[in-house]
Amino acid sequence: MQVYDAPLRDMRFVLNELHQDDGFGDLPALAEFTPDLTDAVLEEAARFAREVLLPINRSGDEEGCHIDNGIVRTPAGFREAYSAFREGGWTALAADPEWGGQGLPETVNKLVEEMICGANISFGLYPGLTHGATTAIESHAADELKQAYLPKMVSGEWTGTMCLTEAHCGTDLGLLRTKAVPQADGSYRITGSKIFISAGDHDLTENIIHLVLARLPDAPRGVKGISLFLVPKYLPGADGTPGQANGVSCANIEHKMGLKASATCQMNFEDSTGWLVGAPNKGMEAMFTMMNTERVSVGVQGLGVGEAAYQAAVWYARERIQGRSLSGPKRPDLAADPIIVHPDVRRMLMTMRAYNEGCRAVGNWVSRAIDAERHSEDAEVRQHAADFVALMTPVVKALFTDYGFETANLAVQTYGGHGYIRESGVEQYARDARITMIYEGTNGIQALDLVGRKLPANMGRLLRTFFHPVSAFIEENGGEGPLKRMVDGLQQAFGALQLSTAKIAEKGMKDPEEAAAAATDYLRLLGLVAMGYCFAKAAKIAAAKLAEGGDDAAFYQAKIATAAFFFDRILPQTSACFLAIKAGKKSMMGLDEAAF
Repeated sequence: MQVYDAPLRDMRFVLNELHQDDGFGDLPALAEFTPDLTDAVLEEAARFAREVLLPINRSGDEEGCHIDNGIVRTPAGFREAYSAFREGGWTALAADPEWGGQGLPETVNKLVEEMICGANISFGLYPGLTHGATTAIESHAADELKQAYLPKMVSGEWTGTMCLTEAHCGTDLGLLRTKAVPQADGSYRITGSKIFISAGDHDLTENIIHLVLARLPDAPRGVKGISLFLVPKYLPGADGTPGQANGVSCANIEHKMGLKASATCQMNFEDSTGWLVGAPNKGMEAMFTMMNTERVSVGVQGLGVGEAAYQAAVWYARERIQGRSLSGPKRPDLAADPIIVHPDVRRMLMTMRAYNEGCRAVGNWVSRAIDAERHSEDAEVRQHAADFVALMTPVVKALFTDYGFETANLAVQTYGGHGYIRESGVEQYARDARITMIYEGTNGIQALDLVGRKLPANMGRLLRTFFHPVSAFIEENGGEGPLKRMVDGLQQAFGALQLSTAKIAEKGMKDPEEAAAAATDYLRLLGLVAMGYCFAKAAKIAAAKLAEGGDDAAFYQAKIATAAFFFDRILPQTSACFLAIKAGKKSMMGLDEAAF
């Protein structure tokens, strides 16, 4: 059964209690967003997710998108939901007030994104892609383009996309063939085809703004010859309303494993008018502004689906009766006990819970850094925050989506045979979550980015933004006390991370394949240490709150219990990661390719 209530208490905890000492300082520009105000936003977002988006999640999956007389149609209820979403101001939540946005902190915006994706991830892609596109336009486009397009996109009247992939090339964008021919009026004629374009066409808005990678006639070969162009579906008229069709069409809707209510399109551009965003042949720089924004958001998608899957599994484990508890019947009034009494079911539920709470805590830590990078009045703090965001972006994208998919699969397993059939609704979570590990750069690409680019950058400066707070926490909280077991476990995992970092640096300088062979295990190791750090901090805060007394004891007791499970059952995976990294590439690359 699909059930979803936003985990507001845990959201308030990570927002208002967990990361107050993160080193990013106070942000006067965000001072007006008090806990009372942000709590009201979260409450209303939770209501919208539960009452508007959740009811059309399964029906949208079953109906899917389709083309009707050349027009892409979204499933029943989506147009009405999007109108309500836009009229409620949700599209403008974190956007710059200069363009009509509300300017809320990214810490709040990411929690709202989690709710949207937990209730209906397919719906979330339409405004989600737009947010990324506005970020790129705002950062790189000429003022004339910003004035013409950003207010409409921020208000949600128009949506946006990113058009990268072509049928003959995926991640290797240096092979793309889409052409851009300069015109006398300063515009360009864009011709080419793109595939896998999320929200590429639909009936939710009157115009769609595409950010398209293409090549100028004299462009250098490879990625150094790629430029970025803004290409609207309809050319705005003098009054700003959509006018003439612009040679942009959807050739087909992809038939996908999941996300069926999100229109993933094959898009054709036929002498379409576009305008340059950023400098010629510097399109990758501009596009990466959008991609990095989207990579954090995709991580949040994984978390959102994981939370929904966990809630569905808990509901079922309480309702389904089967067998008796090994320690004696717990519900003698029933023919059997609910399956939540069984240790293996508890293992699955606690694993899901720990993944979700750990990822939410790490995600909020990164979101605080995004806010500091944008709003701090101290240049050193802004640089420190930017370094941390750069380091953690691939971790958020890959770790959260790996765990989101694993959580969805655990939900199916909790349901048993009923999880495998469509009637239960949980198999949709597994199908929907699977793509998050692939798009915006596969998780293997994220690991290569972490090891190949982020670790060596500026002589390891980015890594210090993570190592220093973790090391300081271990030093301050070592010795005796209730946290000792957790701190000891964190120290051991952190030691494995430090040794692995040195090993990769040493081997990678001699042989790049050694670093690449270690990349996925290293990303998982770094992510687990980040979660361990957050759980240890959470347990410390929870213990202090329990000592003070109060009405919220159950929440803090549960937080300590979840942290204890993480340290007992999940953090030990760091030892396996370390051993795999230490083994090197030999066995991985030892088989001749002809033998496969």
